[in-house]
Amino acid sequence: MKLNQKNIDILRSKLVPKQSNFIGNKDFTPLSEKVLEVISPIDGKVFSTIAASETEDVDHAVTFARKTFNSGVWANMPPKERKVILLKWADLIEINALRIAVLGVRDNGTEIKMAIKGEPKTAADVIRFYAEAIDKINGEITPTSHEVLSLIQKEPVGVVGIILPWNFPLMVGAWKIAPALAAGNSVVLKPSENASLSLIEITKLAAEAGLPPGVLNVITGEGHVGQALATHMEVDVIAFTGSGSVGRKLLKYSARSNMKRVYLELGGKSPNIVFADAPDLDRAARDTAQSIFRNSGQVCVSASRLIIEEPIYEDFLNAVAQHASSLVVGDPLNLKNTTGSMANINQLEKTINAVVKAKEQGARLVTGGKRLHHESGGYYHEPTIFADVKSEMDISQQEIFGPVLAARSFESEEQAYNVANETIYGLSSVIWTSNLSRAHRSIKAIRSGTAQVNCYSGADITSPLGGHKQSGSGHDRSLYAFDKYINLKSSWINIGS
Repeated sequence: MKLNQKNIDILRSKLVPKQSNFIGNKDFTPLSEKVLEVISPIDGKVFSTIAASETEDVDHAVTFARKTFNSGVWANMPPKERKVILLKWADLIEINALRIAVLGVRDNGTEIKMAIKGEPKTAADVIRFYAEAIDKINGEITPTSHEVLSLIQKEPVGVVGIILPWNFPLMVGAWKIAPALAAGNSVVLKPSENASLSLIEITKLAAEAGLPPGVLNVITGEGHVGQALATHMEVDVIAFTGSGSVGRKLLKYSARSNMKRVYLELGGKSPNIVFADAPDLDRAARDTAQSIFRNSGQVCVSASRLIIEEPIYEDFLNAVAQHASSLVVGDPLNLKNTTGSMANINQLEKTINAVVKAKEQGARLVTGGKRLHHESGGYYHEPTIFADVKSEMDISQQEIFGPVLAARSFESEEQAYNVANETIYGLSSVIWTSNLSRAHRSIKAIRSGTAQVNCYSGADITSPLGGHKQSGSGHDRSLYAFDKYINLKSSWINIGS
């Protein structure tokens, strides 16, 4: 189905039935039969329900996943056969991309043009990448004496619990689900209660593609569901994307249970440094606006701190403000709009409060700062830029996860790097300069897992994504993602006479 307004409107009008957990390739109603309302951020109205699971439901899902893993039906399946199933799954997601994307937009408010590319289509590409890698991950023979054969084998860890955010559930989900499955594990997936529908849908497509029952399971609900998953003694690994506060809890849950490995992709307060010698200042201004205002700022690698060299400070600020003013915020399923809604009322209120606080602390409002389309019932906010921001201000240190940009100037290269590193986060960074030596210096000087020079968000699935400092541990994307879902086994065999 093509991306045109008529097709979008047909799909948005479809009723979404009550959703259940999906365990063992079947719908499974929680024992309590409780539900959570699904409220669309587009208009604030309820349009479906999801299962409100309890601890016993998590235990059922994990037990099923463990039984499936121990059976070897997936873990011991020849790699080339696992590959065929995963490739078929990717094809089914791509065939149904528009339907899945519209469903996801109704759930979390991402603008449809970004959603269809960034969600189902990216998920399909990611699954294909790891499917193709299945039969190319080799073991090793270590150099020893002639009397010994020393082998390193790579085995699946067992049951993987995956806890996902609401901003890009399919993209982030595929980054974790695909390598976990490709490695031969069974997975229990806990989506955000604010964005579960599209993940339930692609899990059903996995069953249609031939994934054996119990290999991929979805259980929905609020935070205690994630806690039950993270404390379960039969879960071997937890992979999580979300807030630092929840990440800390997951580490505690691991210590309280079976010391399961925990991999965290947490928040960011990423710096965007613009030197006066940037090769294309207009492109830098345009990309700066996109880096913080796309998906209403609800992107983990958003470049939310703009650090501009003093001679071009005001001119560059004005250029970014002009690009921001050209964005059209509104119904994310209307192709005329460039920016959708915030995902939920809590995130909207957090953004509004951050704007108020920035004003109280003395930041200068350049543009924006208000809620939009209140009458629609939806959760919309203007692209907002603050200037003359100081290090001690909340807007400099705390992740807002909304369309709010904090700008300040710098006079020396050293000062720029010091400002870039002054937060607890280290997820991503952006640098604009024509000086090749400076570009390399900046990559070394800034403590971030990803560094982008003269571009924003140029990396693809071949490049790892991980955080430094309090932005997390472990890596999504690339072949390095397999490290989270594989156990190394060393064997030492005496072959001497």
